[in-house]
Amino acid sequence: MSSSYLLNPAVFLIQTLFGLYAAVVAIRFLLQWSRADFYNPISQFVVKVTTPVLRPLRKLVPGYGGLDLASLLLVWLLLAVESLLLMLLLGVDRSPFAVLGWAVPGVLELFFDIFFFAVLARALLSWLNPDPFNPAVALLARLTDPLMRPAQRLIPPIGGIDLSPMVVLIGLVLLKMLLVPPLDFLVGNPF
Repeated sequence: MSSSYLLNPAVFLIQTLFGLYAAVVAIRFLLQWSRADFYNPISQFVVKVTTPVLRPLRKLVPGYGGLDLASLLLVWLLLAVESLLLMLLLGVDRSPFAVLGWAVPGVLELFFDIFFFAVLARALLSWLNPDPFNPAVALLARLTDPLMRPAQRLIPPIGGIDLSPMVVLIGLVLLKMLLVPPLDFLVGNPF
């Protein structure tokens, strides 16, 4: 049995577990940033899953301006630990402290991805004309409104079709392409 036989599943498992939990913590940060309804059942799930890990961090890192900086720190630490485990598993010969820098572009990329998929889901749901009081629909609207409103003012609906989600999606992809690769290069990220 070759070593890559077990290596690939191990890499997949590390990336999946750390990536999913980092995404949930990042969503918690974004929900607070967007002033989402924390009585929403989806918000309650996010809070219950992240509070046990965030509670001790909040003693070290207080919030600022209504933002939960402890959750932002946790996202960064999760991505750094993920990179460290991958570095050790794949035999990358770098300083273990390099992962702290490697995690910075990862955090930025994660936020771009969350916004991208939230705007995409909102656009797809708009075709189905869902109940606006549905918890998922309300949460998506609250999370994406800061991005969608400027685009909706810029491009009004044409013939009843709202093209603003397409503008936002294109903008998010362009920003991700322009910001993340230079940061990866700057910090020397091998992944």
